[in-house]
Amino acid sequence: MGFFKKIIDGLRKTKEKIGFKLNQLFKRGIFDDDFYDELEFILLSADIGEETTTDIIDELRVRMGKDHASDPEKANKYLHDVLTDMLGDEKLSVSTPCVILVSGVNGVGKTTTIGKLANIFTKQGKSVVIAAADTFRAAAGEQLEIWANRAKVRIIKHEEGSDPAAVVYDAVSSAKSRGTDIVLVDTAGRLHNKKNLMEELKKIDRVIDREFPEADRKNLIVLDATTGQNAIQQVDIFNEAIDIDGIVLTKLDGTAKGGVVLAIKHDMDIPVYFVGVGEGIDDLIPFDSESYVDGII
Repeated sequence: MGFFKKIIDGLRKTKEKIGFKLNQLFKRGIFDDDFYDELEFILLSADIGEETTTDIIDELRVRMGKDHASDPEKANKYLHDVLTDMLGDEKLSVSTPCVILVSGVNGVGKTTTIGKLANIFTKQGKSVVIAAADTFRAAAGEQLEIWANRAKVRIIKHEEGSDPAAVVYDAVSSAKSRGTDIVLVDTAGRLHNKKNLMEELKKIDRVIDREFPEADRKNLIVLDATTGQNAIQQVDIFNEAIDIDGIVLTKLDGTAKGGVVLAIKHDMDIPVYFVGVGEGIDDLIPFDSESYVDGII
C-alpha cells in the first residue's frame, strides 16, 4: 500500500466526522457569516483548536474576498490551500552519525515507534543501534528488544532500574567504535514526578553532547493522536527539558481528532515528521501535508 493511500485510510475516522459536513457546507455556494460560523464549528469538532481555527477562517476570508469567490469548488480549493500552506512540508533530514532522542509519556507508542524508525533507517541502508534507556518501566527493555529483532538492529540495554544515562553512554560508545550511523534512544515516559523526568532527560542530553559532540542531534517526541489537544500540553512539558525538533504522531487511524496535526504545527511551530497508521512495522510513514489535507477534505 502506498504512502498516500495509508494516510487517506488513516484519516478515515476524521474524514467521516468532518468531510461530509464540509462537503455539504461548500455545496450550498453561499459564503456569508453563517457559512464561516458553521465552518468554525466543523473545524473545532476535529480538534483543530480555537486559535488555529480562527486563523484558518481569517485567511480563507482574505483569499476568497480577493477573488470574490462564489464557486463551491473554488472555495473548497482555497480551504485546501490554506491548510496545506499552514502545515508546510518539512521532512526529517539527518546526517550521519546521528543520535535521535525519542521522548514521550507512557502509552503513546514510543517503543513501537522506535522499532519502526529503526526499520525505516535500515531500509535506507543505514546501520542502527537502539539504546534501551527506559529502565524504569517494567519489561520496557524486553519489549524494545522484540522490535529491535524485527528491524534487525542492535540493542544496548542494562538491568531494570539501572541508570538510563549509563545505557546511553554505552550505546554511544558502541556506535562510535563500530561506526554506526544512527543511535535511537528510548527514554522513560514517567518517573516519580515531572521534575525527576525532566532531570533525567537533561542528564541523558548532557551525556550525548559530551560523549558524541560530532554527531547530528534530533529530539523527537511521540504523541498519541487520540488525546487531541492534550498532545500540545505534552510538547510544552518536554520542551522544558529538551528542545523538540519534530513530532511523531501515532494512532492517527484510531481517532476522529486528526485535526490536531494542524493545531500542533500552528501553535508549536514544530513539524510532524511521521504518522502512525497501524500496528505493522511498515505502518509509520513520513507525513505529507498534501495527502493529509486530501484525507480530511
